[in-house]
Amino acid sequence: MEFRYLGNSGFKISEITFGNWLTHGSQVENDVATQCVRAALDAGISTFDTADVYANTVAETVLGEALKDERRESIEIFTKVFGGTGPKGHNDQGLSRKHIMESINGSLTRLQTDYVDLYQAHRFDFETPLEETMQAFADIVRQGKALYIGVSEWTAEQIREGHALSKELGFQLISNQPQYSMLWRVIEDQVVPASEELGLSQIVWSPMAQGVLSGKYLPGQPAPEGSRATDDKGGATMISRWMKDDVLDGVQKLKPIADEAGLTMPQLAIAWVLQNKNVASAIMGASRPEQIAGNVAAAGVTLDQGIMMKIDDAIGSLAERDPAQTKSPATRE
Repeated sequence: MEFRYLGNSGFKISEITFGNWLTHGSQVENDVATQCVRAALDAGISTFDTADVYANTVAETVLGEALKDERRESIEIFTKVFGGTGPKGHNDQGLSRKHIMESINGSLTRLQTDYVDLYQAHRFDFETPLEETMQAFADIVRQGKALYIGVSEWTAEQIREGHALSKELGFQLISNQPQYSMLWRVIEDQVVPASEELGLSQIVWSPMAQGVLSGKYLPGQPAPEGSRATDDKGGATMISRWMKDDVLDGVQKLKPIADEAGLTMPQLAIAWVLQNKNVASAIMGASRPEQIAGNVAAAGVTLDQGIMMKIDDAIGSLAERDPAQTKSPATRE
């Protein structure tokens, strides 16, 4: 495993982060989830990402139980705040001071830890003054409940505004967690340049485009039984945008490129996002422990310019690049 600094800080995280969105507390049983965490640790992963909204807080509980016997100083635990949790009442969502303060306490209890290494604003909240949100994060850092603060799916303008306020309040945003893959490149034009200027790194989710870049979905054929595309608990909805024959045809063109690079298709997809110097880590999920070891081999891989150009030729116009697609909801749902 290789490690990278997160933003303009002295904090290092593993190039591969284990994430439990859409798996722990929903798609897989708790014992299998624990086996996946153990496999991640065995593979050298030290960084774990979750959120209070995943499985309506259950994912945090499962992760906390799986990590409770680990030396706390040797791992990095990330979680997030914004989405509705619990009964989803009028103050159970968003980035108000009330919701943030109550949420960090709930997350720490479920994760069985005194602090999280990184606390992230899961989305931008248009209904709460940004000053209120940033002051709450500053207080959480001073209380020692979070060591660092990040955001997720914020636009370049939102990152700039949040960064300026954070510096005034005595802390600094060090990360953004956006979607990023060969097929979803909307951060490249504005978010990445702003982040490089301000000292933030990207911790990217869905580097395999919900599994489509694994190559297991074939054009004109039904999705494999048990795959995410057949999951009725949320997976099928998330992957639907990619389940088109032109996209699947383009993805199949990556197979000989992966072979040339000596990689599997999942390894190629993960290695590709890690070629971006502003990416500190790629988040990888797993529903079976045996999925982890192979994908972790993407850490430390360097793809030469020829391979990168062939990937661009294969994907071409199939990739979404519009910066306007990096946005948070305008209103609370």
